[in-house]
Order: sequence, then structure tokens, then C-alpha cells
Amino acid sequence: MSTFNERLARAFMEEGHIVSIYTFSLQYPSILFPGSSQYSTEPAPKGLDIKVLINSINPFNWISVGKKIKKEKPDLIVVRYWLPFMGPCLGSILRIAKKNKHSKVVCIADNIIPHEKRPGDSAFTKYFIKPVDAFVTMSQKVLDDLKLFNHQKPAVFIPHPLYDNFGDKVPKETAREKLKINAGENVLLFFGFIRKYKGLDLLLEAMAILKDKVPHLKLLIAGEFYEDKKNYENQIAQLGIAKNLILHTDFIADSEIKYYLCAADLLVQPYRNATQSGVTPLAYHFEVPMVVTNVGALPAMVPHQKVGLVAEPTPASIASNIEQFFKIGASHFIPHIIEEKKKYNWHTMTNGIISLADKL
Repeated sequence: MSTFNERLARAFMEEGHIVSIYTFSLQYPSILFPGSSQYSTEPAPKGLDIKVLINSINPFNWISVGKKIKKEKPDLIVVRYWLPFMGPCLGSILRIAKKNKHSKVVCIADNIIPHEKRPGDSAFTKYFIKPVDAFVTMSQKVLDDLKLFNHQKPAVFIPHPLYDNFGDKVPKETAREKLKINAGENVLLFFGFIRKYKGLDLLLEAMAILKDKVPHLKLLIAGEFYEDKKNYENQIAQLGIAKNLILHTDFIADSEIKYYLCAADLLVQPYRNATQSGVTPLAYHFEVPMVVTNVGALPAMVPHQKVGLVAEPTPASIASNIEQFFKIGASHFIPHIIEEKKKYNWHTMTNGIISLADKL
């Protein structure tokens, strides 16, 4: 999301707007953070005004940040909402900032109802929504979820733009050499944080079905475990598929992302449930065909038998569609990807946000 926010800021700046990013000094307390690190080792992005100020669990900090934004008196505050845990922090900051009687607030809502439910979700979301003036969602599913909490405030659906800030596409041979993957392998990619709703276990079951059907098949798993990895290690051992896996389960820096996408023949998103996914725009940018499951907004972004294939969220269906992909061949999908990706433009997002704010 920080990458999205930085790219969105640059899009606004290209249109002549003055932009500041307020980001977190502490996003999650360590006891609640499931990964290895909350901090990037990448150099700070150049040309952006980034203020590292927000502490998600300190109410005194919320007051301080809210007062600072209130004093700056921005015409528009764009806020991301992805998890109810952030509701008290962001809702409080917005309430204070809006006391300047000038700033309008547009929320980009990644999720309204979280993938993994916890006590307090509904109350925190209601608290956050109250000071927001209008909403942008990046899937129809989130737009529908929003109606459970909001009927009066304007809300529009704008598709997730493509990530075009991770570098250019590199030759498959170069990417595989970088990652030490043999040129002759048929490589599937699972990319992103490993959490239950993303269905890696379903894909591992599918690999057990496919290992004797698709020659030289490898599954490249790229991303941090955000839950206990022992369950996956046990499953891999039981299925006898360790030799078919390439594990890169540490945090992946932005500068390395292109190698993972470009090394793959096929990106697989075996999600149990989803709203939209930031991984799909990555596949578009690097022109990698996809197999996705028929959940959330994934099928809408991946037209079946054009950009990729749509499976049901079961091991058998995922395996069947992966096998079908290798029979059809990647060359069938690439022209469709190149044409379809033209829809997902950053200025469509910025223009939509500005248009929404102008109507408030």
C-alpha cells in the first residue's frame, strides 16, 4: 500500500497538485505484526514529501497529527482504509483535521469487511466512516460491503491502477538466472504475503495433482509468512512435493519484484476470498498470464480465456486450469493482456478522486 500511495502521489503531482504523504512511525505493535519486519530497506523515494508521524496506538499522537493537518488546511485529504484496527487512529485524526472547516476527505477503501474477522471490527469501521465525505473502492464487492455502513455519502468504483513503478520487464532468462531457476522449468508463481485467505494450501494440493501431469513443474512461492509456517511445512512433507517448490519466503524488496514476475510462466492466485488484489496489476504490468479463483473482483480483472483462466477455489479446479494453461500456451494470452492493461491508468484514479471531491 505504501507503494500504491507513493505512485498515486506522483500521479497527482504530474497534474500540478502539491502533495504530502503522512505515513506511520508505528503501524502495528510488534505483538500484532505477523511478519519479520515492518520497515523497508529500500532507499526513501526521491521527490516526495513524506512525513513519518502517525502512531496507530497512541491517542496523544492522533491529536498531534490531526492538529498538524488541520493547520495545514489541505483542500483534499485522501485516506486509505484496509483494516478495522486502523479505524480509531485514522477516524480520530480526520475528526480533528476537519475542524478547519475546509478540508474534504475521500477514502480509498481496500476493504470494509476484513478478510479475517475480529471483535470490534464493525464498531471501528463505523467510527472511521463518520468523518469521511466520500469513498472510492477498487472492487464492486467492497462497494457493496460499504452499503452496509453507508447509504448517504457518495461512493464510486474505480479499478486498481497498474503498478508501473517496479521497473521494466526483463527477459525471462535474465530473471531466472537472477533467482537461480533453470531455464527449462515450467514455473508457477504465488506472490505476496502468505495468509489463510490467500489459499496457498489449495495450490499446494493442486501441485500434488499436477506434479506427474505437467513436466518440469515448479512452484515459486515468493512472500513472507503472515501465519505459522509449520502448517505449510507439514502439508508439503505429507504431499511429497518439496522437490517441486522454490521457496523465497523472506520480505521481497521493491527492486527485486520484477525478477519474480518475469521468471514466471503463470501467476496463480488461489484465494478463498478476495476484494481486489494488488498482485493482479503487477501481473498486467509485467505481462504474465494468470489463473485466479472465482472470488471477489478477481474474475472481473482477469477475463477468462483471454488474460488468464478462472478456477473455482478448490485444488481440483485450480489444477485443471493450470494444466489447461500449459496446453493452450502463453502466446495466446499475451496480446489480450497488452490490450486489457490499457484500462488501468493512474490518471483515471486521480481524476475520479478529484471529480468526487468537486461534487462535495
